[in-house]
Amino acid sequence: MFGNWHVSRRTMLRGTGAAVSLPMLEVMTRPSLSAADHTSPPTRVAYLYIPNGVAEGAWQPEEIDDQGQLVRLNQWMSPLNPFRADLTIFRNMWTPRGNGHIAGTATWLTGGGFDEERLDAGGASVDQIASRHFRDQTLLPSLELSTRGEGIFSSSLPRNTVSWVDSVTPAPRDTEPRSVFDRMFRVSNAGLGNRSVIDLVLQDAKRLKQRVSVQDRKKIDEYLDSVRAIERRIEFAERQQTRAHQTPGLQQALRRPEPGIPEHHGDYMRTMMDMIVLAFWADATRVCTFMMDHGQSNRYFNFIDGVTGTWHALSHWKDVSGKTEDDDGVTSWSSREQKRQMYNRVTTWHTEQVAYLLKKLQDIEEPNGRLLDHSLIVYGSSLSDGHEHEEKNLPLLLAGGSAAAVSPGRLIGGRRETSISDLHLTILRRLGVPRKKFAESSSALDLS
Repeated sequence: MFGNWHVSRRTMLRGTGAAVSLPMLEVMTRPSLSAADHTSPPTRVAYLYIPNGVAEGAWQPEEIDDQGQLVRLNQWMSPLNPFRADLTIFRNMWTPRGNGHIAGTATWLTGGGFDEERLDAGGASVDQIASRHFRDQTLLPSLELSTRGEGIFSSSLPRNTVSWVDSVTPAPRDTEPRSVFDRMFRVSNAGLGNRSVIDLVLQDAKRLKQRVSVQDRKKIDEYLDSVRAIERRIEFAERQQTRAHQTPGLQQALRRPEPGIPEHHGDYMRTMMDMIVLAFWADATRVCTFMMDHGQSNRYFNFIDGVTGTWHALSHWKDVSGKTEDDDGVTSWSSREQKRQMYNRVTTWHTEQVAYLLKKLQDIEEPNGRLLDHSLIVYGSSLSDGHEHEEKNLPLLLAGGSAAAVSPGRLIGGRRETSISDLHLTILRRLGVPRKKFAESSSALDLS
């Protein structure tokens, strides 16, 4: 019906002041080729970073079989149980050149040593090396996302940087969902007003839909609906903010309670996760980092039932008096076990956010698999047990990647300690980056 008509993978829908990349469609494969030769979706990579580590024992699976297959995750990682077959969990992975809130954060993706005086992270980070490989293939070489920091260390550069262009140049971070959205979809501000991106490109979309299959029309509609949903979420948040500023009584009512938690932090986190999904789905970029908080977060998680105190204070779970330099001087705990359980609940909350991302990626069908199959999602921290500030046996997992020759559903690693640089080198090679060495590593991991 549609003959040999073909469109490029880089085709965009365009309107005045806006351009929207398209997801992978059937019409982007050449009918003259055999099914085996059809264009396959690209492999994407995202690094999700959490600070402050996890309590000892709160990451490793509860049960594995004799072949190392994941049978059941522990209770704090249980939100990821539906994706168990898509996970690779690592044991005895470590960072040989740095740990702690400063050096560990700054070198998590560089594998280098950290020079605090020179703010030198020891080299370019793995994401930036990958982004240079894809620079001419996508709209954006990479996305560097972060939540807005909270606490006295929120302005500390090394605590707020995992992505480095080179050893001394941090990649700028985006903390505002609207700025991320605009980078992907708005070409200029001229004449846009408040018109939706979808409204601006709708005519182009209608023309394209007349020439593609029913299945492709459905994919285009689903994709544009996702773009519009994110627009609505951003616009709603902006309207609420405007109302608060314009109405003194409402502004007072909406002010966060002391000692302070961010308003709608879960919505904020999930909107940023949506940006990652949209960026990968549209092939706007194939490389992303997301600091789910800065490297010594003092954020309050009092919105989680049964949790009091800041995340950093909770990570030092063996100190319960509330009088150490890590505490706020107000909060104290009745026992180590009580504090440890609160620390674990914060771990679980972040695991839930990752599960949200994986579900989104899992639900998007692409040629030859799901978007999750064509994505490598690395999630973890540069600390193991937060109280000990250990750099050994890091909380670290990889989700997805089956289309990149990863065989997930396993626990990998024995008694021998393995450098995290081995994982970084492995991912570069799976992305097609010709790299013989990364940091001190010249040996990739066997993930097949």
